[in-house]
Amino acid sequence: MLRASLRGTFTSQCLISLRKASSLSAARERRAPIDVHPEVEDALARGKPVVALESTIITHGMPYPTSLEMAQSVERIVRSTGSIPATIAVIGGRIKIGLHPAELERLADQSNPTAVKLSRRDIAAAIALKKDGGTTCCSTLIFAALAGIKVFATGGLGGVHRGGENTMDVSADLHELTRCPVGLVSAGVKSILDIRRYDFVIETLGVPVVSYAETHDFPAFYSGRSGLESPWRVNDPRTAAQILHTHWQLGMSNGALFAVPIPAEYEAVGSALQEAVEQAVRESEERNISKLGKAVTPWLLNRVGELTQGKSLASNIALVENTALVGGQIAVEYAKLAGDKHDQDQCYPVAGIQGKPDELSSASDVVSSGATDDLKEELPNASLIIVGCAAVDITSQPLTDSDLGHQSTSPGKVSMSLGGVGRNIAEAAHRVLSSCGSEFSAATLLVSPVGDDSFGRLLREETRMLGMRSDGLISVHGGRSSVCSLLLERSGGLRAGVADMDLVRDMDGHMAREFISAHKPKLLAVDGNISPDTLKVVVSECLRNGIDAANNTSQFSEPTSVVKSASILPAIASNLDQLAGSPIAFASPNLLELAHVYQQAQLLNLTSHDRWWQVLDGLGLGSKFRMDLDLLSRRDASSHDTSGRSLAFLVENGVAQMAINLLPFFRHLVIKCGDMGVIVVMRLTGDDAAKSSWSTGSTNHHGRYVVSQSSTSGDIVVLQHFPAMQLPSDALVNTTGAGDSLVGALLAALVQSPKAFHSIISLQRTIDIAQRAALLSLQSPLAVSPLLSSLHGQLSH
Repeated sequence: MLRASLRGTFTSQCLISLRKASSLSAARERRAPIDVHPEVEDALARGKPVVALESTIITHGMPYPTSLEMAQSVERIVRSTGSIPATIAVIGGRIKIGLHPAELERLADQSNPTAVKLSRRDIAAAIALKKDGGTTCCSTLIFAALAGIKVFATGGLGGVHRGGENTMDVSADLHELTRCPVGLVSAGVKSILDIRRYDFVIETLGVPVVSYAETHDFPAFYSGRSGLESPWRVNDPRTAAQILHTHWQLGMSNGALFAVPIPAEYEAVGSALQEAVEQAVRESEERNISKLGKAVTPWLLNRVGELTQGKSLASNIALVENTALVGGQIAVEYAKLAGDKHDQDQCYPVAGIQGKPDELSSASDVVSSGATDDLKEELPNASLIIVGCAAVDITSQPLTDSDLGHQSTSPGKVSMSLGGVGRNIAEAAHRVLSSCGSEFSAATLLVSPVGDDSFGRLLREETRMLGMRSDGLISVHGGRSSVCSLLLERSGGLRAGVADMDLVRDMDGHMAREFISAHKPKLLAVDGNISPDTLKVVVSECLRNGIDAANNTSQFSEPTSVVKSASILPAIASNLDQLAGSPIAFASPNLLELAHVYQQAQLLNLTSHDRWWQVLDGLGLGSKFRMDLDLLSRRDASSHDTSGRSLAFLVENGVAQMAINLLPFFRHLVIKCGDMGVIVVMRLTGDDAAKSSWSTGSTNHHGRYVVSQSSTSGDIVVLQHFPAMQLPSDALVNTTGAGDSLVGALLAALVQSPKAFHSIISLQRTIDIAQRAALLSLQSPLAVSPLLSSLHGQLSH
């Protein structure tokens, strides 16, 4: 997501040019096969320290299982410094910036030795042939620079091979340091190489060499001294970081080499190891192995290990772990220096589909932007459609709340990102679903009008950059794209805002109807920014496509705000006579929105409708239900809450009563209660009731749920409270997208398991996933945290 930091007056064209400055953004715009691990993506977006790690050492540098244990240990060491590890590799023809545990194991497992060694020359061919590959220093530098990672820790750097003055065998690692603005932290040059000639080449190339030690001695891998000296020396991470930051300030494109000697306890065996190196080199020349190109280094390292009976392997692991420690410390200091300026112009996308560039049409007032191109890609029908608002959020935050004065500006930060309730929900659902497998990469479709202005172009481009399909973005000629300007408190809470949502409010329902008819999704969600007339068309179309109960399209209503929360009611009223069940399958109001919907339902006489009386009478709720509810209301809001707050608001504020009275209109209510958690109130009927685990369940106050089954209709009513997950007081960053993230994750769970609410266990798991999504976004500067992509493991259960 675009997160460009801006100060003062700006134009949208300026923002677009900022986005173009990102190499990763540009690569993704060209549909490059790059997947950024959600944890790495989140760290980069937030300016947190990240350390790149190579993978050739896993695939070719060490035997299994030592290779895997080493890789895991190095990642743990990087984390111990406060940095995020980003092991880089190619898996199945896709570049991976940060690996999942299973991917590490896949690379290390030598029972299927198919992974190739990747330098610059090999990258494109390996990707085209869908290969697995371990990245060398050279290719790791390329991908680290592409992602905006400033520090890369490895064991030894490539250099000039022995006899290189005749063979011209010089590692591509050295040349890559002239092109990639990354600090490479290593134990010097591999001792199997010609270190003296390396010194000549690196000086000619203009790459700064800095010994990270007490002396100027340049290390030689297994030994802290090579006999050569570095022109510069530092011995603390702050100074090393300042060198890299100065490169950035001056716009220099080269990197820097920080040479870290092997830990002192391994220095004693260095001379013996060097003798083994010399013998291995002689053998390679005698056997003509030295002429095998990139196969030489792995052979030499393996032979040295044999000659030293494993001692070289122990030293190798020690020096790699040491450079990881130093690299993590430098990355932490660099992040402090970079501060808010750290690559905030970058986009950090998730894996997904790549649409083709949209073509704006001026021939008609309304065109479906991207629909023509995306249809050429023969995208599958969407399982989930979200009809709602896609907007640009402009966020202002003062340095201190006291700076906010009347009729004057205040010092602070102004930033810009993608927003809109519908768009946020769609991104959250897409992140969760697409991480579950490639079959879900096009499962989510956002349907929203956008203007043919700069903001509209930004929305379309950035939607594709996130890997989301863009064929539902409808370009309105002469329209003004939706923009929301928010004023946050210093703590991150919302203080005030202005929303220009006319384009969404005036959306023609027939536009959305075409998408619903074409895709026939499992689930359709609407946000409250849509006009009541449009909602009528959308709801009616869903119900029309749900004639076959086995393929029924469910509707999910997200109220958006108190004022807009009741906009769904006219659509309900127009369909109430035609249905045996509730017109809307799911709704997710907060407590204020719940009360407003209930009041408006009364004003519209919906609570006097014959259908309403019929449903309420069929529930058969009596004194036992009221007694169970009273006992539940006496429970603490959370076992972690020491304030003594209880669930008394369920009864005292009429929350339970209002929710039950709305069940004829909404089958499932997911009520967001802020720091009091989530309440689910639902009605199961017919086969759903008979086949659900709730049919054999009973009220469990310890489990925080009340169950009632009608002896006449068989309908089941469930009311369950889910305590809020804990958020450290100092972890809150912003609240703008937490509720949307909760709803998006909930939708993703329902797409994968439409009957998720029918089981006690699956309901608990579903709400847990939704709350975790909200918690992640509360801790992110983005409306939707990239870390939502990490929830796929829980969803797959």
